[in-house]
Amino acid sequence: MARYTGSVCRLCRREGTKLFLKGEKCFSQKCAVGKRPTPPGQHGQARQRKMSEYGTQLREKQKARRAYGLLETQFKRTYDRATTMKGVTGELLLQLLERRLDNVVYRAGLASSRPAARQLVTHGHFQVNGRKVDIPSFTVDVDDVITVRQRSKEMEHFKAVREGSPRILPKWLSVNADELKATVSALPAREDIDFALQENMIVEFYSR
Repeated sequence: MARYTGSVCRLCRREGTKLFLKGEKCFSQKCAVGKRPTPPGQHGQARQRKMSEYGTQLREKQKARRAYGLLETQFKRTYDRATTMKGVTGELLLQLLERRLDNVVYRAGLASSRPAARQLVTHGHFQVNGRKVDIPSFTVDVDDVITVRQRSKEMEHFKAVREGSPRILPKWLSVNADELKATVSALPAREDIDFALQENMIVEFYSR
């Protein structure tokens, strides 16, 4: 399956904001956005032209797509799914993205970043309601319980999770770090998104 293999710090610099793709590095002084806030490339420091309406919409779409680690086809499929649901399309899109298993693993503090969470899920280290799930795009629901498989609990990564400092958790997740378990206690709300995003621009982009 196709995936982005380049520098993720370039993605943050291109969008001009932290997308939290490098784990703890994003919270340190080594963060590329803090050190070099201009877009990447030889023309990054050149004076930027005023962005058009289309450009603004595109940048918001790219920001969301890159933050959650989706390619264009995957992201558009998620958007199309949101349009078939009752409610505000933009908020439903963000809710579906937040409910992806790889994002839940990251948000619960069981991985340092969404790319790391995606890799852990793909390698089969997690169960949902007692059943192994290795599909990062799997959509969790209220009352679903995500646990680390028994044979994976002794990995150095998960030992560090148990011994590490607790992360600030979104209100819709309940986490027991000692048991390496996360429970979806509610559907994610708009205010639970952990980076700045104008989802209405994404809707306008696809509605052209």
